Amino acid sequence: MTWQDDAGRDLVRSFGPRMAMFVRGEGAYVWDADGRRYLDFLAGIAVNSLGHAHPVFVEALTRQAATLAHVSNYFATPPQLELAARLKRLAGTGDEGRVYFANSGAEANEAAFKLARLHGGADRPRILALTDAFHGRTMGTLALTGKPAMQEPFLPMTPGVEFLPSTIAALEAAVDDRVAALIVEPIKGEAGVVDLPEGYLAAAREITARHGALLIVDEIQTGAGRTGEWFAFQHEGITPDAVTVAKGIGGGFPIGALITFGSASDLFYPGTHGSTFGGNALGTAVASAVLAEIERADLVAAASARGAQIRDGVEALGSELVSGTRGRGLLIGIALTRPVAKAVVAAAAEHGLVINAPNDDTIRVVPPLTIGDIEVDEFLALFAASLRTVQDALLLDGSPHPASPSEVPA
Repeated sequence: MTWQDDAGRDLVRSFGPRMAMFVRGEGAYVWDADGRRYLDFLAGIAVNSLGHAHPVFVEALTRQAATLAHVSNYFATPPQLELAARLKRLAGTGDEGRVYFANSGAEANEAAFKLARLHGGADRPRILALTDAFHGRTMGTLALTGKPAMQEPFLPMTPGVEFLPSTIAALEAAVDDRVAALIVEPIKGEAGVVDLPEGYLAAAREITARHGALLIVDEIQTGAGRTGEWFAFQHEGITPDAVTVAKGIGGGFPIGALITFGSASDLFYPGTHGSTFGGNALGTAVASAVLAEIERADLVAAASARGAQIRDGVEALGSELVSGTRGRGLLIGIALTRPVAKAVVAAAAEHGLVINAPNDDTIRVVPPLTIGDIEVDEFLALFAASLRTVQDALLLDGSPHPASPSEVPA
Protein backbone atom coordinates (compact mmCIF):
# COMPACT_ATOMS: atom_id res chain seq x y z
CA MET A 1 0.00 0.00 0.00
CA THR A 2 1.23 3.48 -0.89
CA TRP A 3 0.33 6.86 0.54
CA GLN A 4 -1.75 7.41 -2.62
CA ASP A 5 -3.74 4.27 -1.74
CA ASP A 6 -4.26 5.53 1.81
CA ALA A 7 -5.41 8.94 0.57
CA GLY A 8 -7.78 7.39 -1.97
CA ARG A 9 -9.29 5.14 0.68
CA ASP A 10 -9.48 7.48 3.66
CA LEU A 11 -9.96 11.02 2.38
CA VAL A 12 -13.16 12.56 1.01
CA ARG A 13 -12.91 12.78 -2.78
CA SER A 14 -13.84 16.44 -3.07
CA PHE A 15 -10.22 17.38 -3.82
CA GLY A 16 -9.17 14.67 -6.25
CA PRO A 17 -5.76 12.91 -6.18
CA ARG A 18 -2.98 14.55 -4.20
CA MET A 19 0.09 15.45 -6.26
CA ALA A 20 2.75 14.60 -3.67
CA MET A 21 3.32 13.75 -0.03
CA PHE A 22 5.22 16.62 1.56
CA VAL A 23 6.91 15.95 4.88
CA ARG A 24 9.07 19.00 5.57
CA GLY A 25 9.50 22.64 4.58
CA GLU A 26 12.05 25.39 5.06
CA GLY A 27 11.81 28.88 3.60
CA ALA A 28 10.52 28.64 0.03
CA TYR A 29 11.25 24.91 -0.24
CA VAL A 30 9.41 21.70 0.60
CA TRP A 31 10.56 18.07 0.58
CA ASP A 32 8.48 15.03 -0.31
CA ALA A 33 8.48 11.61 1.32
CA ASP A 34 11.24 10.46 -1.04
CA GLY A 35 13.52 13.34 -0.03
CA ARG A 36 13.09 15.34 -3.23
CA ARG A 37 13.20 19.13 -2.88
CA TYR A 38 10.69 21.47 -4.57
CA LEU A 39 10.66 25.24 -4.90
CA ASP A 40 7.26 26.25 -3.49
CA PHE A 41 5.80 29.16 -5.45
CA LEU A 42 2.24 28.35 -4.35
CA ALA A 43 2.82 28.83 -0.59
CA GLY A 44 -0.30 26.93 0.39
CA ILE A 45 -2.31 29.14 -2.02
CA ALA A 46 -1.06 32.51 -0.73
CA VAL A 47 -1.03 31.32 2.89
CA ASN A 48 2.60 30.87 3.93
CA SER A 49 3.61 34.53 3.94
CA LEU A 50 6.90 33.85 5.71
CA GLY A 51 7.55 30.55 3.95
CA HIS A 52 7.92 27.29 5.83
CA ALA A 53 9.18 26.88 9.40
CA HIS A 54 10.08 30.55 9.77
CA PRO A 55 11.64 31.12 13.22
CA VAL A 56 9.12 33.85 14.07
CA PHE A 57 6.19 31.53 13.31
CA VAL A 58 7.71 28.62 15.22
CA GLU A 59 8.62 30.72 18.25
CA ALA A 60 5.20 32.38 18.50
CA LEU A 61 3.38 29.06 18.17
CA THR A 62 5.62 27.32 20.70
CA ARG A 63 5.53 30.13 23.24
CA GLN A 64 1.77 30.56 23.14
CA ALA A 65 1.06 26.80 23.15
CA ALA A 66 3.06 26.56 26.36
CA THR A 67 1.07 29.40 27.94
CA LEU A 68 -2.58 29.42 26.86
CA ALA A 69 -4.19 28.01 23.72
CA HIS A 70 -7.95 28.43 24.04
CA VAL A 71 -10.48 29.80 26.53
CA SER A 72 -13.59 30.48 24.33
CA ASN A 73 -15.08 33.85 23.54
CA TYR A 74 -16.54 34.26 27.00
CA PHE A 75 -13.12 35.65 27.84
CA ALA A 76 -10.49 37.92 26.29
CA THR A 77 -6.79 37.17 25.89
CA PRO A 78 -3.82 39.50 25.29
CA PRO A 79 -2.99 38.04 21.84
CA GLN A 80 -6.58 38.49 20.68
CA LEU A 81 -6.66 42.15 21.64
CA GLU A 82 -3.17 42.74 20.24
CA LEU A 83 -4.10 41.27 16.84
CA ALA A 84 -7.38 43.18 16.68
CA ALA A 85 -5.58 46.47 17.31
CA ARG A 86 -2.89 45.58 14.76
CA LEU A 87 -5.43 44.74 12.03
CA LYS A 88 -7.34 47.96 12.67
CA ARG A 89 -4.13 49.97 12.40
CA LEU A 90 -2.96 48.26 9.21
CA ALA A 91 -6.39 48.56 7.59
CA GLY A 92 -6.77 52.19 8.70
CA THR A 93 -10.16 51.81 10.37
CA GLY A 94 -9.62 54.43 13.05
CA ASP A 95 -11.06 54.05 16.54
CA GLU A 96 -14.52 53.11 15.25
CA GLY A 97 -13.31 49.91 13.57
CA ARG A 98 -13.94 46.47 15.03
CA VAL A 99 -12.69 42.94 14.32
CA TYR A 100 -14.53 39.63 14.31
CA PHE A 101 -12.24 36.58 14.35
CA ALA A 102 -12.97 33.36 12.48
CA ASN A 103 -10.99 30.28 11.47
CA SER A 104 -10.90 30.60 7.68
CA GLY A 105 -11.66 32.86 4.76
CA ALA A 106 -15.03 31.25 4.16
CA GLU A 107 -16.01 31.90 7.78
CA ALA A 108 -14.89 35.50 7.49
CA ASN A 109 -17.07 35.91 4.41
CA GLU A 110 -19.99 34.21 6.18
CA ALA A 111 -19.69 36.92 8.83
CA ALA A 112 -19.64 39.54 6.07
CA PHE A 113 -22.79 38.02 4.55
CA LYS A 114 -24.56 38.32 7.91
CA LEU A 115 -23.27 41.86 8.31
CA ALA A 116 -24.90 42.70 4.97
CA ARG A 117 -28.19 41.15 6.08
CA LEU A 118 -28.13 43.10 9.35
CA HIS A 119 -27.54 46.30 7.41
CA GLY A 120 -30.21 45.53 4.83
CA GLY A 121 -33.07 44.25 6.94
CA ALA A 122 -36.40 43.92 5.16
CA ASP A 123 -35.97 47.13 3.16
CA ARG A 124 -32.73 46.10 1.42
CA PRO A 125 -33.02 42.45 0.34
CA ARG A 126 -30.49 42.63 -2.51
CA ILE A 127 -26.81 41.66 -2.19
CA LEU A 128 -24.58 42.10 -5.24
CA ALA A 129 -21.52 40.08 -6.21
CA LEU A 130 -19.52 39.65 -9.41
CA THR A 131 -19.65 36.92 -12.01
CA ASP A 132 -16.77 34.44 -11.78
CA ALA A 133 -15.97 35.62 -8.25
CA PHE A 134 -15.03 33.19 -5.51
CA HIS A 135 -15.87 33.80 -1.85
CA GLY A 136 -15.90 30.30 -0.34
CA ARG A 137 -17.49 26.85 -0.35
CA THR A 138 -19.86 26.99 2.62
CA MET A 139 -23.53 27.28 1.68
CA GLY A 140 -23.59 30.99 2.49
CA THR A 141 -20.38 31.92 0.71
CA LEU A 142 -21.19 29.64 -2.21
CA ALA A 143 -24.28 31.79 -2.73
CA LEU A 144 -21.90 34.75 -3.13
CA THR A 145 -19.66 32.84 -5.56
CA GLY A 146 -20.41 33.66 -9.18
CA LYS A 147 -19.60 30.23 -10.59
CA PRO A 148 -22.78 28.34 -11.60
CA ALA A 149 -20.97 25.02 -12.02
CA MET A 150 -19.89 25.13 -8.37
CA GLN A 151 -23.38 26.03 -7.19
CA GLU A 152 -25.34 23.54 -9.29
CA PRO A 153 -24.95 20.40 -7.09
CA PHE A 154 -26.17 22.33 -4.04
CA LEU A 155 -29.16 24.28 -5.35
CA PRO A 156 -31.20 26.07 -4.16
CA MET A 157 -28.83 28.76 -2.96
CA THR A 158 -29.47 31.25 -0.18
CA PRO A 159 -31.73 33.80 -1.91
CA GLY A 160 -31.15 37.49 -2.52
CA VAL A 161 -27.74 37.42 -4.23
CA GLU A 162 -27.41 38.85 -7.74
CA PHE A 163 -24.35 38.64 -10.00
CA LEU A 164 -23.03 41.45 -12.15
CA PRO A 165 -20.41 41.68 -14.89
CA SER A 166 -17.26 43.38 -13.65
CA THR A 167 -17.96 46.74 -15.27
CA ILE A 168 -18.67 50.13 -13.80
CA ALA A 169 -21.64 50.52 -16.14
CA ALA A 170 -23.23 47.31 -14.83
CA LEU A 171 -22.65 48.44 -11.27
CA GLU A 172 -24.20 51.87 -11.88
CA ALA A 173 -27.25 50.24 -13.46
CA ALA A 174 -27.73 47.65 -10.72
CA VAL A 175 -27.28 49.56 -7.45
CA ASP A 176 -30.36 51.16 -5.98
CA ASP A 177 -31.74 51.89 -2.51
CA ARG A 178 -32.77 48.22 -2.07
CA VAL A 179 -29.17 46.98 -2.18
CA ALA A 180 -27.73 46.00 1.20
CA ALA A 181 -24.17 45.40 0.05
CA LEU A 182 -21.75 44.82 -2.78
CA ILE A 183 -18.96 42.27 -2.17
CA VAL A 184 -15.92 42.22 -4.47
CA GLU A 185 -12.45 40.72 -4.75
CA PRO A 186 -9.92 43.40 -5.78
CA ILE A 187 -8.29 40.70 -7.91
CA LYS A 188 -10.24 37.55 -8.79
CA GLY A 189 -7.73 34.91 -7.76
CA GLU A 190 -9.69 31.74 -8.50
CA ALA A 191 -10.86 33.17 -11.83
CA GLY A 192 -7.26 33.29 -13.01
CA VAL A 193 -5.83 36.33 -11.20
CA VAL A 194 -8.10 38.76 -13.05
CA ASP A 195 -7.84 42.45 -12.20
CA LEU A 196 -10.92 44.63 -11.85
CA PRO A 197 -11.22 47.41 -14.45
CA GLU A 198 -9.25 50.56 -13.71
CA GLY A 199 -11.19 52.79 -11.33
CA TYR A 200 -13.70 50.07 -10.40
CA LEU A 201 -13.19 50.14 -6.63
CA ALA A 202 -13.36 53.95 -6.51
CA ALA A 203 -16.58 53.88 -8.53
CA ALA A 204 -17.96 51.10 -6.33
CA ARG A 205 -17.26 53.16 -3.23
CA GLU A 206 -18.99 56.23 -4.64
CA ILE A 207 -22.02 54.34 -5.97
CA THR A 208 -22.63 52.23 -2.86
CA ALA A 209 -22.22 55.25 -0.57
CA ARG A 210 -24.68 57.22 -2.68
CA HIS A 211 -27.32 54.52 -2.21
CA GLY A 212 -26.53 53.65 1.41
CA ALA A 213 -25.19 50.16 0.60
CA LEU A 214 -22.15 48.55 2.20
CA LEU A 215 -18.97 47.98 0.20
CA ILE A 216 -17.36 44.75 1.40
CA VAL A 217 -13.91 43.91 0.02
CA ASP A 218 -12.81 40.27 0.08
CA GLU A 219 -9.07 40.43 0.79
CA ILE A 220 -8.69 36.74 1.64
CA GLN A 221 -6.09 36.25 -1.10
CA THR A 222 -4.93 39.84 -1.64
CA GLY A 223 -4.41 40.91 1.99
CA ALA A 224 -1.41 40.71 4.34
CA GLY A 225 0.84 42.68 1.99
CA ARG A 226 0.67 40.33 -0.98
CA THR A 227 -0.13 42.99 -3.60
CA GLY A 228 2.37 45.59 -2.40
CA GLU A 229 0.01 47.26 0.08
CA TRP A 230 -1.28 45.78 3.31
CA PHE A 231 -4.66 45.51 1.60
CA ALA A 232 -5.37 45.81 -2.11
CA PHE A 233 -8.12 48.41 -1.58
CA GLN A 234 -5.40 50.76 -0.32
CA HIS A 235 -3.97 51.01 -3.85
CA GLU A 236 -7.17 52.87 -4.75
CA GLY A 237 -7.23 55.19 -1.74
CA ILE A 238 -10.77 54.24 -0.72
CA THR A 239 -12.34 53.34 2.62
CA PRO A 240 -14.67 50.32 2.46
CA ASP A 241 -17.29 49.39 5.06
CA ALA A 242 -15.80 45.98 5.75
CA VAL A 243 -12.85 43.83 4.72
CA THR A 244 -12.42 40.08 5.07
CA VAL A 245 -8.96 38.55 5.58
CA ALA A 246 -7.46 35.10 6.15
CA LYS A 247 -4.75 33.04 4.40
CA GLY A 248 -1.57 35.14 4.67
CA ILE A 249 -2.33 36.75 8.03
CA GLY A 250 -1.74 33.44 9.80
CA GLY A 251 1.29 32.35 7.82
CA GLY A 252 0.06 28.75 7.91
CA PHE A 253 -2.12 28.81 11.03
CA PRO A 254 -5.87 28.69 10.23
CA ILE A 255 -7.38 32.08 11.04
CA GLY A 256 -9.68 34.60 9.39
CA ALA A 257 -11.21 37.93 10.30
CA LEU A 258 -13.83 40.48 9.37
CA ILE A 259 -12.66 44.06 9.85
CA THR A 260 -15.36 46.74 9.94
CA PHE A 261 -15.20 50.49 9.38
CA GLY A 262 -17.39 53.34 10.62
CA SER A 263 -21.07 52.70 11.28
CA ALA A 264 -20.83 49.10 10.00
CA SER A 265 -18.95 48.38 13.23
CA ASP A 266 -22.18 48.76 15.20
CA LEU A 267 -24.29 46.25 13.25
CA PHE A 268 -23.42 43.09 15.18
CA TYR A 269 -24.80 42.82 18.69
CA PRO A 270 -24.59 39.97 21.24
CA GLY A 271 -26.07 36.75 19.90
CA THR A 272 -25.97 37.63 16.20
CA HIS A 273 -22.79 35.71 15.38
CA GLY A 274 -20.08 33.65 17.02
CA SER A 275 -17.42 30.94 16.78
CA THR A 276 -16.07 28.59 19.41
CA PHE A 277 -12.52 28.68 18.12
CA GLY A 278 -12.52 32.10 16.45
CA GLY A 279 -9.96 34.43 18.00
CA ASN A 280 -8.34 31.77 20.18
CA ALA A 281 -5.11 32.74 21.88
CA LEU A 282 -2.96 30.36 19.83
CA GLY A 283 -4.11 31.56 16.41
CA THR A 284 -4.11 35.25 17.26
CA ALA A 285 -0.63 35.08 18.81
CA VAL A 286 0.77 33.46 15.66
CA ALA A 287 -1.01 35.86 13.29
CA SER A 288 0.14 38.90 15.25
CA ALA A 289 3.73 37.65 15.12
CA VAL A 290 3.48 36.96 11.37
CA LEU A 291 2.13 40.44 10.62
CA ALA A 292 4.74 42.02 12.88
CA GLU A 293 7.50 40.24 10.95
CA ILE A 294 6.04 41.28 7.60
CA GLU A 295 6.11 44.84 8.87
CA ARG A 296 9.57 44.62 10.43
CA ALA A 297 11.17 43.11 7.33
CA ASP A 298 9.33 45.49 4.97
CA LEU A 299 7.91 42.55 3.06
CA VAL A 300 5.02 44.63 1.71
CA ALA A 301 7.42 46.70 -0.36
CA ALA A 302 9.35 43.53 -1.19
CA ALA A 303 6.17 41.96 -2.61
CA SER A 304 5.84 44.84 -5.04
CA ALA A 305 9.49 44.69 -6.13
CA ARG A 306 9.70 40.90 -6.37
CA GLY A 307 6.40 40.71 -8.22
CA ALA A 308 7.66 43.11 -10.88
CA GLN A 309 10.90 41.14 -11.09
CA ILE A 310 9.02 37.87 -11.68
CA ARG A 311 6.63 39.33 -14.23
CA ASP A 312 9.45 40.94 -16.18
CA GLY A 313 11.39 37.69 -16.07
CA VAL A 314 8.47 35.59 -17.29
CA GLU A 315 7.75 37.94 -20.16
CA ALA A 316 11.45 37.98 -21.07
CA LEU A 317 11.45 34.19 -21.47
CA GLY A 318 9.95 34.65 -24.94
CA SER A 319 7.96 31.42 -24.67
CA GLU A 320 5.34 30.86 -27.34
CA LEU A 321 3.08 29.46 -24.61
CA VAL A 322 3.00 32.72 -22.61
CA SER A 323 0.85 35.64 -23.74
CA GLY A 324 1.42 37.90 -20.75
CA THR A 325 0.98 38.36 -17.00
CA ARG A 326 -1.69 39.77 -14.69
CA GLY A 327 -2.09 40.67 -11.06
CA ARG A 328 -0.21 42.81 -8.59
CA GLY A 329 2.75 42.27 -6.30
CA LEU A 330 3.23 38.59 -5.52
CA LEU A 331 -0.24 37.58 -6.73
CA ILE A 332 0.60 36.80 -10.34
CA GLY A 333 -1.36 35.19 -13.14
CA ILE A 334 0.57 33.97 -16.17
CA ALA A 335 -1.73 33.88 -19.20
CA LEU A 336 -1.10 31.02 -21.63
CA THR A 337 -1.77 30.98 -25.36
CA ARG A 338 -3.27 27.49 -25.15
CA PRO A 339 -5.38 25.61 -22.55
CA VAL A 340 -2.44 23.60 -21.23
CA ALA A 341 -2.13 25.01 -17.70
CA LYS A 342 -2.58 21.62 -16.03
CA ALA A 343 0.15 20.15 -18.21
CA VAL A 344 2.47 23.02 -17.27
CA VAL A 345 1.76 22.44 -13.56
CA ALA A 346 2.51 18.71 -13.96
CA ALA A 347 5.71 19.44 -15.88
CA ALA A 348 6.73 21.96 -13.21
CA ALA A 349 6.30 19.33 -10.50
CA GLU A 350 8.58 17.01 -12.47
CA HIS A 351 11.17 19.79 -12.57
CA GLY A 352 10.81 20.45 -8.81
CA LEU A 353 8.55 23.52 -8.90
CA VAL A 354 5.17 23.93 -7.19
CA ILE A 355 2.71 26.24 -8.99
CA ASN A 356 -1.03 26.15 -9.63
CA ALA A 357 -3.58 26.31 -12.47
CA PRO A 358 -6.80 28.08 -11.41
CA ASN A 359 -8.15 27.45 -14.92
CA ASP A 360 -7.07 25.87 -18.20
CA ASP A 361 -5.13 28.83 -19.54
CA THR A 362 -3.66 30.51 -16.44
CA ILE A 363 -0.79 29.70 -14.10
CA ARG A 364 -1.03 31.23 -10.63
CA VAL A 365 2.19 32.19 -8.84
CA VAL A 366 1.91 33.18 -5.16
CA PRO A 367 5.27 32.55 -3.44
CA PRO A 368 6.22 33.46 0.12
CA LEU A 369 6.81 37.17 0.64
CA THR A 370 10.31 36.32 1.86
CA ILE A 371 11.75 35.23 -1.52
CA GLY A 372 14.93 36.83 -2.84
CA ASP A 373 17.03 36.87 -5.98
CA ILE A 374 18.07 33.22 -5.62
CA GLU A 375 14.50 31.96 -5.49
CA VAL A 376 13.35 34.25 -8.31
CA ASP A 377 16.17 33.11 -10.60
CA GLU A 378 15.51 29.46 -9.77
CA PHE A 379 11.80 29.90 -10.44
CA LEU A 380 12.43 31.45 -13.86
CA ALA A 381 14.77 28.62 -14.83
CA LEU A 382 12.38 25.89 -13.65
CA PHE A 383 9.37 27.55 -15.20
CA ALA A 384 11.17 27.95 -18.54
CA ALA A 385 12.10 24.24 -18.44
CA SER A 386 8.47 23.34 -17.68
CA LEU A 387 7.21 25.36 -20.64
CA ARG A 388 9.74 23.68 -22.93
CA THR A 389 8.58 20.27 -21.74
CA VAL A 390 4.99 21.07 -22.63
CA GLN A 391 5.94 22.63 -25.96
CA ASP A 392 7.94 19.54 -26.89
CA ALA A 393 5.03 17.28 -25.94
CA LEU A 394 2.63 19.30 -28.08
CA LEU A 395 4.90 19.00 -31.10
CA LEU A 396 5.44 15.26 -30.56
CA ASP A 397 1.66 14.79 -30.41
CA GLY A 398 1.38 16.47 -33.77
CA SER A 399 -0.49 19.42 -32.32
CA PRO A 400 -0.15 22.74 -34.10
CA HIS A 401 2.75 24.85 -32.92
CA PRO A 402 1.60 27.32 -30.22
CA ALA A 403 0.92 30.79 -31.55
CA SER A 404 3.44 33.47 -30.73
CA PRO A 405 2.30 36.05 -28.17
CA SER A 406 1.85 38.65 -30.93
CA GLU A 407 -0.64 36.37 -32.67
CA VAL A 408 -2.87 35.85 -29.64
CA PRO A 409 -5.92 38.17 -29.41
CA ALA A 410 -5.86 40.56 -26.45
